[in-house]
Amino acid sequence: MALLVGCIADDFTGATDLASMLVRGGVKTIQTIGVPTQALPLGDVQAVVIALKSRTLPAREAVQQSLHALQWLRAQGCEQFYFKYCSTFDSTAQGNIGPVTDALLEALDSRFTIACPAFPENRRCVFNGYLFANDVPLNESGMQDHPLTPMKDANLLRVLQAQTRHSVGLLDYRALHGGVERAQARLQALQRQGVGIAVCDTLDDQDLLTLGSLCSALPLVTAGSGLAKGLAAAWQASGRLNVSTDAAALRPAQGRRVILSGSCSRATLSQLEQAKARYPALRLDAEALMQRGDVVVAEALDWCRRQDLDATLLIYASSPAHELQRIQMHYGVEQSGARIESALARIAQQLVTTQGFGQLLVAGGETSGAVVEALQIEGLHIGPSIDPGVPWTQALDQRQLPLSLALKSGNFGSDDFMLKAWELLP
Repeated sequence: MALLVGCIADDFTGATDLASMLVRGGVKTIQTIGVPTQALPLGDVQAVVIALKSRTLPAREAVQQSLHALQWLRAQGCEQFYFKYCSTFDSTAQGNIGPVTDALLEALDSRFTIACPAFPENRRCVFNGYLFANDVPLNESGMQDHPLTPMKDANLLRVLQAQTRHSVGLLDYRALHGGVERAQARLQALQRQGVGIAVCDTLDDQDLLTLGSLCSALPLVTAGSGLAKGLAAAWQASGRLNVSTDAAALRPAQGRRVILSGSCSRATLSQLEQAKARYPALRLDAEALMQRGDVVVAEALDWCRRQDLDATLLIYASSPAHELQRIQMHYGVEQSGARIESALARIAQQLVTTQGFGQLLVAGGETSGAVVEALQIEGLHIGPSIDPGVPWTQALDQRQLPLSLALKSGNFGSDDFMLKAWELLP
């Protein structure tokens, strides 16, 4: 069976987010951690999502990694390609979204694509080219304080035009709400005007379905995970997709449970408040991690040994924005972030290998990437969703006991996410 789509995601949680949406659409999907170095048993898999950690890299490195991923996916016979970025459209100040899009278009000998970060189910919508998160403009949503990729402008046309050599235009909601034919005519008009990337207004799921119909034949789409809903529906309508009834099947989970959080987003901080009231919790002091990280890690591991074996444990280094800014000013943004991620990753690795932990919920994109690398996971089976964009997964490798992971983007999930997640794990 030919692969319907090959996906390139710019971070680990973003890859899992997209894979989850494809599975919800009945598309049997696996996620790889980086570009595979050996053949994968694809079988009846219909989509592969390659998780890179390129969002905060220098643009040249992000482009190189993305082109390497594209080369591997083309060799697998993929029919279409999907560059996945966050629904908050963030990358570096210079911007990795534009340069990567440019490079992929050139490699595919294509002159046009769309930009659709919207995910209405998670309250990410685009109106007149402006991105809204949780019903406010992006630059008022908390993303303006993101420690690595602050977003201070909600106008996607301005943000993207500063990053790309292509002309950027708008598929506005008026054309989109006029139906597929009117929206298609608008896209064609933009292309005649020399537009290479069309930012798409998207207010609800019906808009995603319309966009899926419009874009199902494009060689390349660039989007958040929401567009996968529209594409899956279009593939099914055209007869290209035979919906899989067991796309989200996982082995029964085993082992101890732990939550590891490095995210400082508003959503994660709210989730932690509920989790701390329910579970034994240990806060890793950021200042102590900077000065004596090895000691802090050892103390955390000793604390875990002394807890009830049946308890769900919580270990977090998350801090409110003002505390995080103080640490960053003193130690530097990159160094402080890397030190926290490394500590949580080392804790995760030791908990799995020496203390019998087999169920991990990780909050934060960079933290999730560090944990997955420390555990030497090469790929993931995608399981049932906990909240939109966040599924349970299991490591692809043939371990005697399954290793279950939920990798959560900092901004995703309801306030009770860390409580209800365990009820949804098989």
